[in-house]
Amino acid sequence: MSSVPETMFAVLQRHDGYSGKATGPAIADAADWLEGADIAVPAPGPGQVLIRLRMASVNPSDTHFIKGEYGQPRVKGAPAGFEGCGDVVATGKGADALMGQRVAFVASGSGAWAEYAMTEAMMCIPLRPDISDEDGSAQIVNPMTAMAMVDIARSEGDAFVVSAASSQLGKLMCALGRDMGLKPIALVRRTEAVETLKAHGAAEVLVTTDPEFLKQFSTLSAQMKPRVFLDAVSDQLSEQVFVAMPNRARWISYGKLDAEVPKLTQMGQLILMGKRIEGFWLTAWMRDTPPTDQARVAGEVQARFADGRWKTDVSVHVPLRDVVSDLADALKKPDGKVMITP
Repeated sequence: MSSVPETMFAVLQRHDGYSGKATGPAIADAADWLEGADIAVPAPGPGQVLIRLRMASVNPSDTHFIKGEYGQPRVKGAPAGFEGCGDVVATGKGADALMGQRVAFVASGSGAWAEYAMTEAMMCIPLRPDISDEDGSAQIVNPMTAMAMVDIARSEGDAFVVSAASSQLGKLMCALGRDMGLKPIALVRRTEAVETLKAHGAAEVLVTTDPEFLKQFSTLSAQMKPRVFLDAVSDQLSEQVFVAMPNRARWISYGKLDAEVPKLTQMGQLILMGKRIEGFWLTAWMRDTPPTDQARVAGEVQARFADGRWKTDVSVHVPLRDVVSDLADALKKPDGKVMITP
C-alpha cells in the first residue's frame, strides 16, 4: 500500500444499529444521519481488496440503511454507501488477481462513499473498457436485481407488473422484459413518465394517482393475466393491485418506498386462488446462486450496457465533500440516479 495515503475523506454514519422505525428512504437533511471526516485508509485482509473510488451510486437501500431501516445494522463512524466503481490499489492474500483492475463493487468492509472503499474480492466484477464509470458504478444492485427478477417473471407467463417503474431499476426491467418477448405493465405516479416508460419497453403504463387506476388495472389484469408483481413500493395500493391479479399471482416485494404498512384484505385468495407473497434480496440471491450462473448474468449485464440496450440515467453528480449538505436536494430530482464523485 505504499502508493496509498494513510488517511482519506469519507462520509460517515452518525448512528449505530437499527432505528426501530419505518419511515421510508426519503431524507430531509443528510446531516441528521451523516457527517464528513478524515479517517484512516483501511487495509485489506485475506480475500479483500482496497478500491480507489471513481464513482458511487445512491440507491434507496443506502438511505434506508443510514436511517437504520435496512436489514443490516449501522456502525457509527463507518463510511456509508453500498455500490460504486473504482480501481483496485491494494489486495489481501488470495485477491492478487484483481490488482490494478477497474471494478464494479458492492462494499462490505468499508463503505463506497469515501475516497477509498474496501470489500471482498468476490463482491467485485472487473469492468470491460467500453463500460463508462457511470454505468460501472450502478452495475450490480439494479442490473443484477433486474436480471434475477425478470427471470422469475418469465417463469410464470408473458406479462408481469412493475411498480415505481420510472426508477432506474424499473426502466431496466421493462427493457429486459421487452427484449425477452414479455409484456411489462409499468405503474408510475406521474403522467409525464408514461411515454418514457413505453420507450423503455413497457407494453402498458398506468398512472397510480389516476382516480380510475384500480378499475383500469383490473380490466388490464383480466386481459393480460400477469402472475408476477415486482414491487418496490409495498403499500396499501400494492395490496389492491395484488388482489386484482389472477390465480397463482406472486407479489414479490423488493423494496419499501412507502412507509405505509399495508393490510391484507383478501386472505382467502392465498388459500383458494393459490396466491403468494414473498420477498427478494439481491444479497441472498448472490449468496445462493452458483458462481458460474452469477458470471453469466454479470456478462449479460455488461453486454447490455456496452451495446446501449441499457443505460444509467443520471440526475445529478454530487462531489463527495458535498454529500452531507447536498444529498437531500439531489435525491428530489426525478428520473435519474444520484452519483457521488471523489
